Amino acid sequence: MQQLQESTSYLQKRIGDFAPEFGIILGTGLGALVNELEIANAISYAEIPNFPVSTVESHSGKLIFGTLAGRRVMVMQGRFHYYEGYSMEQVVFPVRVMKLMGVKKLFVSNAAGGLNPDFNTSDLMVITDHINLQPFNPLIGKNINELGPRFPDMSDVYDEHMVREAMVVAEDAGFAVQEGVYVSVPGPMLETPAEYRYLSIIGADAVGMSTVPEVIAARHMGMPVFAVSVITDLCTPGRIKKVVLADILEAAAIAEPRMTHLIKELVRRS
Repeated sequence: MQQLQESTSYLQKRIGDFAPEFGIILGTGLGALVNELEIANAISYAEIPNFPVSTVESHSGKLIFGTLAGRRVMVMQGRFHYYEGYSMEQVVFPVRVMKLMGVKKLFVSNAAGGLNPDFNTSDLMVITDHINLQPFNPLIGKNINELGPRFPDMSDVYDEHMVREAMVVAEDAGFAVQEGVYVSVPGPMLETPAEYRYLSIIGADAVGMSTVPEVIAARHMGMPVFAVSVITDLCTPGRIKKVVLADILEAAAIAEPRMTHLIKELVRRS
């Protein structure tokens, strides 16, 4: 808690009277949303006390404060992953700082593999539920009572109103959006065909290596969450191909304008 307060105090001094309403986490290849911002301040993670530093080449590693659709936002351009060697407490540290900064709602994006046979590359999938297959979660250990309860309920993790509103936004804009269950795995290797079958059997529509820890931390603190996956590769029999980062970034780039529009409009309507 002391580290959280130190980071929060530092950021508040840097941004002055700017009070963010919404937090946004941008995943792999999905950093262009910042081009829609009226930026008030951009701070490198390396400058912030106690903050981890992103080690993934496609993650910029900046905390950006600005205005999106007339609302004040706090944007993570690049996130942290368990596979980078960080503890779960470090992975979710920025989300907890967001809460202490006054953020009311959290928007999360990620790149994911499509397990649902109806999905295609560059589809958007609004997350309606998740399965946590990470080896740990950020609530293990002594509970920080100032943040939330020892046993937080997870029966309504993803805000139903925002999910429904996302469908309306997509329909109004003339593009399709999928819905589904996201499963979070440790990585960093991609899954084997047998593992893809297993994940599909247990109920997942998309698989990735992030999001769920941050969402657990947000819900622990009572923050409503909206999350969306960009399907960057296909994981169903007959459609599995060897994946390289360049292919993931290309697929994400195709979907990025739709994802940006979706989040921007949800922020506007919140």
